[in-house]
Formats: sequence, C-alpha cells, structure tokens
Amino acid sequence: MSQIEELIERLCPDGVPFRPLGEVTRIRNGKDYKHLGIGAVPVFGTGGVMAHVDTAAFAGPSVLIPRKGSLNKLYFVDTPFWTVDTIFYTEIGPELNPKFFYYYLATLHLEEMNQAGGVPSLTQTILNRIGIPVPPLEVQHEIVRILDTFTNLEAELEAELEAELESRRLQYKLYQEKLLTPSSDTHWSTLGEISTRVSSGATPLRSRPDYYEDGTIPWLRTQEVDFNEITDTAIKITPRATRESSAKLIPEHCVIVAMYGATAAKVATNLIPLTTNQACCNLQIDPSVASYRYVFHWVKNQYQRLRGLGEGSQSNLNAKKVKSFPIPVPSLREQERIAADLDTFDALVNDLSSGLPAELNARRQQYEYYRDKLLTFKELKS
Repeated sequence: MSQIEELIERLCPDGVPFRPLGEVTRIRNGKDYKHLGIGAVPVFGTGGVMAHVDTAAFAGPSVLIPRKGSLNKLYFVDTPFWTVDTIFYTEIGPELNPKFFYYYLATLHLEEMNQAGGVPSLTQTILNRIGIPVPPLEVQHEIVRILDTFTNLEAELEAELEAELESRRLQYKLYQEKLLTPSSDTHWSTLGEISTRVSSGATPLRSRPDYYEDGTIPWLRTQEVDFNEITDTAIKITPRATRESSAKLIPEHCVIVAMYGATAAKVATNLIPLTTNQACCNLQIDPSVASYRYVFHWVKNQYQRLRGLGEGSQSNLNAKKVKSFPIPVPSLREQERIAADLDTFDALVNDLSSGLPAELNARRQQYEYYRDKLLTFKELKS
C-alpha cells in the first residue's frame, strides 16, 4: 500500500467530502494595469506575463483561471501579482492547499465548460458550482509533494532531450559544411547549367471549381517548400486545369526552390510528379551531370546566401537568379557519396526530432494519468 493510500485509509476511510468551489475559494476579477507604474510585479493575462508593474492585486498564492481565450491555461502563482480582466484570480480558503487546488483544476479540462459561441469564455457562476474534493490537509500536502517531484522530473527530461537535439543539429551542420566544401580543383557550374529544364508553375483560376473539385494532380504551394521531400500536397487540381493553365506537370526528383515571400530560398525535392504555383522555380537536374540529392543538399546548405540575393522586404527571388546560382560539381560518384552521407545524418537528426515530441508526449500522458489517479477520490456520502 502506498503512503497516499495509507493516509486515505487512516484519515478518510469512508470517502472525501466534495464542496462547491465557491465555498472554498473566492474568485476575483482582474483589472486594467495601464494606470500603474513600472515595477517588478508581473501582470498576467490569458497568455501569461504581459508586463511588470509597481502594484500587486494580490500577494498569493493563487490559481489564475482564464475567463476568455485559452481556457486550459491555468497558472499557479505564489508571489505578488496583478491580473487583467481576461483572467480570474482566486483567494483560496484554509481548507485547501493552493497547489492541490491547482493540480485538481488541471484535471477538469475547463475548456470543455466554454459558455460562448465565439471567443471561449467562462463565468464565475459556472466555476463556483464545480465540486472540489477536500481531503485532510495531510493528504493534500503529500499529493502535492509527489506531483511536484513528477513535474520537476518531466521538466528535467524535456531539457535533456532538447539539449541532445540541439547538439545533434550542430553536429549535423558542421558535418554538412565539411562535406560540401569543395576541393580547389572542383569544377564549378550553375544551377541552370546542370538542369535540362527550368520552369515555374501557375495558379489555376480559383473561380473555376472545375479546376479544383475532385482534383487528382498534386499542386505545390511555396508554403509547403521547407527543406523537405514532397510526397503529397494539400491541394489537388484537375487535368483540365493543367491543360488550360501554365501549371504543367514536372517529373519526380526535381529540385524546387521557393522564390517569393517568407519561404524565399527554401528548397524541396519531389518524390512524386506534381505541379507547382508560379512562385516555385523547378529545376529538372540532368542525371548525367549531377545527383538531384546532392543539388538539394547544396542549395539547402546555401539558403542564407541565396536568400541574400533576393530583393525587397521579403527577399524575393526570380528564376534568373536561381539559374545563375553557382554550384561545385565534383564527379557523380563523389556527389552520390556526399548525398548518401548527408541523407544518413539528416535521417538521424530527423528521427530524433520526431522522437522528441513523441517521447515528451508519452511522458506527459504518463504524468497526467498518474496525476488524475492521485486526484480521484471516493466521495463521502452525506
């Protein structure tokens, strides 16, 4: 039997009383802070700390509960603070350990109690009716101790995994630079010269449903170009759209460079035949001269340099600048070796990148399960 189970068996064997939240806690509204001076007291809104002022609304400890917006973002604050009118603060009665109250509220998924059709919102009336378990304080303190320990362990794991990922990324970057640094006798060419065809696509008229409805041909937009391999697209167009617009099909294994907007100079390669919008420069690499994977890695490595050639506030490029961009061209055998090494290292980093969220999510689910189990009580019958 665990220590918690022993405490419950000894102190509340018949169950735990549940009390309306409004009986054990007083909910207070936040206020505007703009009339206050600058200081060290944090001002909380739904999204977290938004300013610092010289006056506190409450000394704490308190649980802050969003009134509007992200209703699942609870905050536990044990120092003086101020809150704005989008978030409630609570004055917690002596029957509750404030941190216990915070942990219990986190199990309730308050976002599911939304009372508005537009911006999510909660009311004091709804909150005050929530049943809160009130076990003996000794039980509450022990639950808080356990959950605090678990929370700290989770935070440490997250920091370790993030540090490992950053270390791998740095290692990959250095390795990439080394592999893609040409020898002094390497032949240089341009992206246009090593391509059999350079093209851009088009956007079929949006006002033509017959260009999009039941479309089967992948149509790539620049926002989908992100140093990646394209295996599908969010939007498909019809064969008629390709016949009646400039969005022509390009073969697989092209190197696609985004030319406009926030994605300018980003690169992708397509593993499927597809069409693109007009903001993509599509390079069909001559396989007798260059490996498309090598070209992809070179352009990816040169992102900042290529983007620096752009014009305007969004560093927009054009096909001429992309075609004239220089590239070292060692032997095909050497290109394939470099590309294979970078593909392998890239996969290691990406596996860690995808594994990191999965590992963190598994830990969080484990934590939430344990938390919810600790905070589930048999209700005392009246």
